[in-house]
Amino acid sequence: MSIIESFKASQFEESVIRGMTRLCRQYNGVNLSQGFPDFPAPALIKEAAKKAIDADINQYAITWGTENLRRAISRKLKHFYHWDVDPENEITVTCGSTEGMIASLLATLNPNDEVVIFAPFYENYGPDAILADAVPRYVTLHAPDWHLDEAELTAAFNNRTKAIIINTPHNPTGKVFSREELELIARLCQQWNVLAITDEIYEHILYDGSVHHPLALIDGMEERTITINGISKTFSVTGWRIGYCIAAAGITSGIRKVHDFLTVGAPAPLQEGAAAMMACGDDYYRELAAAYKEKRDFLLSVLERCGFHCSRPDGAYYIMADFSQLSSDDDVTFAHQLVKEVGVATVPGSSFYPRHSPPEPLVRFCFCKTEETLKRAAELLLKKTAVEY
Repeated sequence: MSIIESFKASQFEESVIRGMTRLCRQYNGVNLSQGFPDFPAPALIKEAAKKAIDADINQYAITWGTENLRRAISRKLKHFYHWDVDPENEITVTCGSTEGMIASLLATLNPNDEVVIFAPFYENYGPDAILADAVPRYVTLHAPDWHLDEAELTAAFNNRTKAIIINTPHNPTGKVFSREELELIARLCQQWNVLAITDEIYEHILYDGSVHHPLALIDGMEERTITINGISKTFSVTGWRIGYCIAAAGITSGIRKVHDFLTVGAPAPLQEGAAAMMACGDDYYRELAAAYKEKRDFLLSVLERCGFHCSRPDGAYYIMADFSQLSSDDDVTFAHQLVKEVGVATVPGSSFYPRHSPPEPLVRFCFCKTEETLKRAAELLLKKTAVEY
């Protein structure tokens, strides 16, 4: 008998995003595909982690996170949202928000439970639901402003619905869910006794007056929301893999059990670095958003000059771009040709939609890069489209 992959593994592919990074390296291209910064992380977080290593904080931390980090997370939530979270019973530190999501699903879902997922979606959510033996039920966010349709969302809820996943600010579109949209989701969750699982890792990357509202703070939602977050995007350390889940004590108990047997715990000295960085002042967050706004505006201008039709993001650091005026190819072919022939890597839009969905002429650009990287990408794109730089 030959050894083959499981039925679960056969239902999804490897990460397209990370595959595009490998293709970019093969062709020595400019990587605007995977969302990792190519500039240094803040000195404070690095120095704190180095001090922790020098102090021999190199062994297992408490499985669900060091006391210093959990208390730092609790203080940060109180400062920004006036949200009281018990660091002893309501916070679980995980190996990145990615592990936080799968641990949360495995801890709360039963076979054949339905999970509502907005499409387009960060590519992990669909496979995560499948790995948890659940059934994804997709609801479309409609371009160009990525609005949700109340009737479509309402129709997705039924007696089999166990959870809904919300990502705000949103990857890949940059949508920031409004309070009114979150209140609609909250009403449906309470009507159908559904758990909300939110990915809020881009909470501080906001533009043009957009406001981030934690869903857990909407009336009636604190006891039925798992809030997932991490330090990767805010502090530019995507390789550190420090995430966390916030939930009521009863839900947290299940998450901690699953997390323990998935990964045991996140890296101990890096947790100390994260705890120190969370004490930074508000200026850091304002400067972060302002710097990304400049990068967003620059890349938007370049892409529009090249002939892309872009959705203007209100948060996160991605741009969804329609290339239908430039090519009749499908999105995968276009993205592959762009990196091979032009030298700029993007992500095909289909990777953010359910498997076998009809392709749309969309690619995702990320702009969490240095000014030099973005200018190099601009030169290559404008040269290809015969537009003067």
